[in-house]
Amino acid sequence: MPPYEAIKKAREKNLDLVEISPTAQPPVCRIMDYGKYLYQQEKKEREAKKHQKTITVKEVKFRINVDEHDYETKKNHLLRFLDEGDKVKSTIFFRGREMTRTGLGRQILERLIKDVEPHSIVEFRPRQEGNTLHAILAPKKTEKEREKERQKEEKHKAAAQSVPGQGASPAQVAKPAS
Repeated sequence: MPPYEAIKKAREKNLDLVEISPTAQPPVCRIMDYGKYLYQQEKKEREAKKHQKTITVKEVKFRINVDEHDYETKKNHLLRFLDEGDKVKSTIFFRGREMTRTGLGRQILERLIKDVEPHSIVEFRPRQEGNTLHAILAPKKTEKEREKERQKEEKHKAAAQSVPGQGASPAQVAKPAS
C-alpha cells in the first residue's frame, strides 16, 4: 500500500502511522495510537524496575587489636548483612606503627573468611591498598533459596512443637468442662 493511502487510513481512524521496520523491503508500518504505545512501554519499564534487587555493599571495620567479643559482634553483623542479600566489605585500618603488623590484619581477615565460609563466597581475597586491608564477601545463596530455608526451619519448629511428649505435659493440659 502506498504511504499516502496508509496515512489517509490512519487519519480516518484518528491514529498514527508508525514505521516498525524501515530497513525491510518494503518498509513495514503499523497503524496505532503512538502516545498510548509509549505510555505502555514506560509502564513496563517501571514495573521491571520494581522487581529489581539492588545490591548494596555494607562495610564492617576491624582493627588489628580487636578483642574476641568485638570480633564476634562484628562477625554477627556481617552474617546478618549476608542473610539480607548484601555484599560485605570487611576492612582493617592500620595507623602509624601498625603498618609493620599487616600480617596480623591478614590473619584476622583469613579467620573471618573461614568463620563465615558456609554463608558467603569470597569475591576478593584480602588485598592491601595503602593503609587499609580489605576483602569483599558476597552471599552464597539467592534470596529465594534463603526464603525456602527459612520456611523449612519454621515448618520444622512447628512440627517439633506439635509432637507429643515434647510440648506440654499431660498434667498441664486443661481438661474440657463437662
